[in-house]
Amino acid sequence: MTDATPDAAATRLRRSPLHERHTAAGAKFAPFGGWEMPLEYAGGGVLKEHTAVRSGVGVFDVSHLGKARVTGPGAAEFVNACLSNDLRRIGPGRAQYTLCCDEATGGVVDDIIAYLHADDHVFLIPNAANTAEVVRRLRTAAPASVTVTDEHEAYAVLAVQGPRSAELLGALGLPTEHGYMSFSTAILDTAAGPVELTVCRTGYTGELGFELVTPAEHAVAVWDALFAAGEPFELRACGLAARDTLRTEMGYPLHGQDLSLEITPVQARSGWAVGWDKAAFWGRDALLAEKAAGPRRTLRGLEAVDRAIPRPGMTVHVGDTPVGAVTSGTFSPTRKQGIALALLDTAAGLADGDLVEVDIRGRRAQMRVTRPPFVTPSVK
Repeated sequence: MTDATPDAAATRLRRSPLHERHTAAGAKFAPFGGWEMPLEYAGGGVLKEHTAVRSGVGVFDVSHLGKARVTGPGAAEFVNACLSNDLRRIGPGRAQYTLCCDEATGGVVDDIIAYLHADDHVFLIPNAANTAEVVRRLRTAAPASVTVTDEHEAYAVLAVQGPRSAELLGALGLPTEHGYMSFSTAILDTAAGPVELTVCRTGYTGELGFELVTPAEHAVAVWDALFAAGEPFELRACGLAARDTLRTEMGYPLHGQDLSLEITPVQARSGWAVGWDKAAFWGRDALLAEKAAGPRRTLRGLEAVDRAIPRPGMTVHVGDTPVGAVTSGTFSPTRKQGIALALLDTAAGLADGDLVEVDIRGRRAQMRVTRPPFVTPSVK
């Protein structure tokens, strides 16, 4: 998924229904996908928030993520003919990571989580900046029997992530026995009264985790309930800066950097999210041709040998020859070293373990090619 790094513009930003809670917690804000969202919190910062998720439990407000609903006879079949992954691989009550690709080029318009409720009901969570475009493309293609509704601001999303996340939700009486990427509806008793929400066993951190989807008007009640029950578990509010370091350690792609209209799923090594045997999905012909020919570049991992932190846009070299560019780069709080994702030219013939150099503001830093994740995942 995306929206884990700030936008450049900050005009007319939307605000989460939890904005006042974030302000009270001393949040430092930044623009993300057209929203003003917490980057980190006072008394914590990125390192403490990152560590809380790896060792305990943290909660992220990711209400900036998009929400769209596709309903009507044949809705699931329609979505399946548009998006890359194969909804026939799952059944109702399951969620699936999928891609909205451009029909002509195969480039990625957005990456999306699809919640399959029934044959006539699919709920989509795209990224904040791309929601309107995903909805536009689906509406344009939809038959008369299928309705596509933009519900971007109608729902809040809270990501409860970390090894103790199930303990926390269990203390609130919420279901936690989900299989990975499955969901159910539950009632949460809050100080403001009962709240209906969807509990999905997923996340963007690599840890055991759940995402709670609730009507926006109940977001504060759910947030307060989490923190009222969270003290024994040392629950920490986490901002999107920690979300970025966590997802980079896992090698999870960020749309706009590791996936984009210029970067196809074949190049990004996201072919596992493509239903290659399907008769139809947007970009099918272009992607099948690229897969058969072999991509000219592929997304690889880099780990710093020197004391250096790679950043997006930095050039990767073998000797004097440029062989690619960093798409995502950060300091890994878990590994205590610089890590990166980079698009590297296939023609360079680089293998895992090979050494390259990254140009960091005019200084060459040595890095080793590797295959993500950079830490051991625990999502299953």
